[in-house]
Order: sequence, then C-alpha cells, then structure tokens
Amino acid sequence: MKKMFQGSLAIMLMLFSVSCHSGETEFKTGIEVLKESNFACLQGKRVGLITNPTGVDKSLKSTIDILYEAPNVNLVALYGPEHGVRGDVHAGDHIETQNDPVTGIPVYSLYGSTRKPTPEMLQNIDVMVYDIQDIGSRSFTYISTMGLAMEACAEAGVEFVVLDRPNPIGGLKVEGCYVEEGCFTFVSQYRIPYVYGLTCGELALLLNGERMLGSGARPGESAQCKLHVVPMEGWTRDMFYNQTGLQWIASSPHIPQAITSFFYPLSGIAGDLSAVSIGVGYTLPFQLFAPVEGKINPEEFAHALNDLNLPGLHFRPIYFRPFYSRGQGTTLTGVQAHITDPAAAPLTDVNFYVIQEMHKLDPEIEFNLDRITKVCGSPFITAKFSERYMFDDIRDYWYKDVEAFRRLSARYYLY
Repeated sequence: MKKMFQGSLAIMLMLFSVSCHSGETEFKTGIEVLKESNFACLQGKRVGLITNPTGVDKSLKSTIDILYEAPNVNLVALYGPEHGVRGDVHAGDHIETQNDPVTGIPVYSLYGSTRKPTPEMLQNIDVMVYDIQDIGSRSFTYISTMGLAMEACAEAGVEFVVLDRPNPIGGLKVEGCYVEEGCFTFVSQYRIPYVYGLTCGELALLLNGERMLGSGARPGESAQCKLHVVPMEGWTRDMFYNQTGLQWIASSPHIPQAITSFFYPLSGIAGDLSAVSIGVGYTLPFQLFAPVEGKINPEEFAHALNDLNLPGLHFRPIYFRPFYSRGQGTTLTGVQAHITDPAAAPLTDVNFYVIQEMHKLDPEIEFNLDRITKVCGSPFITAKFSERYMFDDIRDYWYKDVEAFRRLSARYYLY
C-alpha cells in the first residue's frame, strides 16, 4: 500500500509540475495567434490551405473548420499532403482530387499525380496557408510538400503563410550531413542536415531566404515567394513537445505519440533496410531493432549496444511478433531503445551503431546499404560504412556540415 501511495504521489507531483510549467509559458501556436489577430493577414483574399489532422487549435478544432467558419476569411481550396487533409489515406497511397466531406470545398491532391501544386490548382487563390505539425527530420514528407508549394506559389505570384508549430524534439539538435548530388528525393528534398533544429516556419524562412526552394537547389538558385510566418508565443529552443501543454495528434499512423518524434530519426534510416525491423507493424514503431531473418541473441545485442555508453540511451532485450509489415506473424528477437535523456541522446548515430553491432553478431545478415544512400543523403556514407560496418569510419563525415548549418540557420531563428 505504501509503495502504491508513493507511486501515485510521484505521478501527481509530475502532472502538477507539467501543468505549472505549461501555465507559465502561455504557449500559443500560429493558428492561435492568427485567431487573436482576427485573421488580419487573410482578410480580403481567397485562401487555400495545406493541412492535415495535426492542424488544430488548443481546443483540437481543425484549422479547416476554423478558417471556413471565420466570417472574414474566404477559404476556397484545400490541398492534401500524404495521408490527406483529414488523415483518411494510408501511408504511401496516392490521393485523388475530391471534395472535403465536411465543408464541400475542393481538395487538391499533393500526393498523387503531382506533389507540387500546378498553376491550375493555384489560379483561384491569392494566399496559401500551411498548418501541419512537423517532427524535425528531413525525411518526413510534409516539409517537402511545404517547400514545393512555396516554389509553386513563387512562380504563380501567390502569397505563402506558415502557421508555426513547435519542433517536438526542440530547436537545439542538429545531426547529419547535407544532402549531396544524386540523393535528392521527396524524403531528401533540401540541402539540410537530417535533424535540422528548426520549426517549420524557421525552415520556410531559411529555404526562401537562401533561395533553396526546389529539389536540390543550391543557395541562390531558386525564386523566392512572398512569405509570412505567423510565429508561436511561449516557445523556446530547449523545449520538447511535452513542455508545451499541447495535445499530440498523430502526424502519421506510425507517429502516435510526441516521443515517437525522437525515435523516428533514431531508427528511420536503418528501417529502410529490408533486413531490419524497427517495430513498424508492432505496438512500438521506430523503437525496436531486430533482424527479419535469422536470430541474434537479444541479451548479447543489448549488452553490446549498452557497452557503447551512448549518452541518454539504454537498450534492453525484447521479443515481439509484428502484426503486419516485416516479420509479420513471426517472433523476432532484438532490442528496444529507451531514451533516458532526450537532450543528450545522439539520435541518428543509433541507426549506424545498431547495424554495426548486428553485423558483429551475425556477419551473414545482408544489409544492402545502397537502399539507404538517398535517405542518408550521401553516397560516401554508405560506401565507406560498408567497408567495415564501423560508425567511427563515417562519424566525422556525418557531422561535417553541422556547425556550418547552425551558423546559417541562426539567421532565421524566430525564438
């Protein structure tokens, strides 16, 4: 009974602390600030909106419905990224143009036959609004949608407004090298690190200010759009999502909680290898590592990773049976990653360390590292790593652009 009371007391104190902290920040997202301005920057204009289920106010009301119901806003078109504006499309599925079932407004697909708005899609709007919760990793497709829409708006003379939201892993982490020639894709759209430490509004300012819009555009190459960012209030660069007091809405089916934003860069690169399960298809997406074929001793695997003494991280053995995706219906043996100190944990490093230790435990596993060249952004990374499967061989190269990007991006900080 005493232990139960102590546990309950600890939980109550934790919740009280979070509540007090949230109250002190008086946190507001861009949509809240826009509402307080009585939608000033949208008045008298025909408005288009790129959003998904994460675009909500503090009462969890959709930005679609907020703009549609506002008497001084003329919302005339919606634009659907991956998963659609209402979140009703499975990952990777193409979306067709349709009408929104709630408002009747036309919804143009940006994840179907085109991923960049066509001139025809933009001809009836004066301003495009973007309101989507990001997760801070360049391979998450929503920032690619944002940049392509900015490029199209620049070409069509349409204004672009970003309603800013927090980077859930904070504004201090920067990891990974720039994307290099031959590696630009929809999951590596820009010459930025894999983890870039900016809000979507700050990233938009950087891409526009440095003329980097367009896939693989070097600084100074592309046009600029007429950009306006509606900033948040109460956010600081050292804040994680749980400190904002906001409810989390799944930004995609496999990002069910805010903490998953940390695990996505920790495992998403390794997860592109067909030989590895990272828990997608089980209850812990992006938190697990296991070979899909063959077995390694999970206790030895966990011990090897813990012996690396990676700050803010701990690994434990796990057995799991995916309900779908890789390893479906079979029992896999591997490890679960636990983040004990989010600020200290090197996230992207874990992808390479896991492959390194799996290779040591079972050299017969075929990783086919060519599969991850484009998501890594560099042919050198995978070519060099495949020689000995040692992260030390590529560590300096992986981090070679970090300080330069910190200096560049600092020019566009809003917080």
